[in-house]
Amino acid sequence: MNTSYRILFLGDIVGKPGRNAVQAGLPSLIDSYRPLFVIVNGENSAGGVGITPDICRELQALGVDLITLGNHAFNKREIYPYLDTPAKIIRPANIPTRCPGRGIDTVTKDGITLAAINLCGRVFMDSYDDPFAAADALVASLETPHIFVDFHAEATSEKIAMGYHLDGRVTAVLGTHTHVTTADETILPGGTAYQTDVGMCGPIGSVLGMDREVVLHRFRTTMPTRFEVSNTPGTISGAMIDVDRETGRAFAIERVRFEP
Repeated sequence: MNTSYRILFLGDIVGKPGRNAVQAGLPSLIDSYRPLFVIVNGENSAGGVGITPDICRELQALGVDLITLGNHAFNKREIYPYLDTPAKIIRPANIPTRCPGRGIDTVTKDGITLAAINLCGRVFMDSYDDPFAAADALVASLETPHIFVDFHAEATSEKIAMGYHLDGRVTAVLGTHTHVTTADETILPGGTAYQTDVGMCGPIGSVLGMDREVVLHRFRTTMPTRFEVSNTPGTISGAMIDVDRETGRAFAIERVRFEP
């Protein structure tokens, strides 16, 4: 019997180029890495902001076990009722409980129950509840040692702090939101896999997934500009984590970059 398993996590899917890249590349990644669980952040998958039920079903048909979101969780109104269904999709946990959806869910495969938690940071972000207190409460409520955390945050300091805050208590703390892959993937002293940001699944040659000429115009002139998703081909960025089946602690993490 295998003593370990793998989690494949893909960063923010941005618009149609990101969705096309995942559609083209995810089957190959699954064949190559043989992950037990596949998790993706889909909060920018619909036109660069938000997600729709149809996109959720599209991703799940590709083999995605669970979808995480972030600060754009509610940008598409049609997702509201879907978030309250049994579908495996979670929005940030540290928001008012009256909002649609939930911030934690579980997936069970091959005798392993993996809990996934979605949190948003507060530094340079909207007014969210304390993510550290929310993390403590959610982790304490779980019976499984296999716990994956998508920390959707802007500030690297806040993400690093969360990694150490949860070290030894969760399997992984992986950052999303900035769309830029960081080169600091590591296993923290307590056995928690950590990376400040896993990057995006989105268009090459863009500015965080947006058309670079539009963004450059905004920076050069400071004039209001409607950002548009770049129409260049997409690439996949994410992370692969190796986990001990018995303890739920990670022992390896690898950056994943794949151009279909």
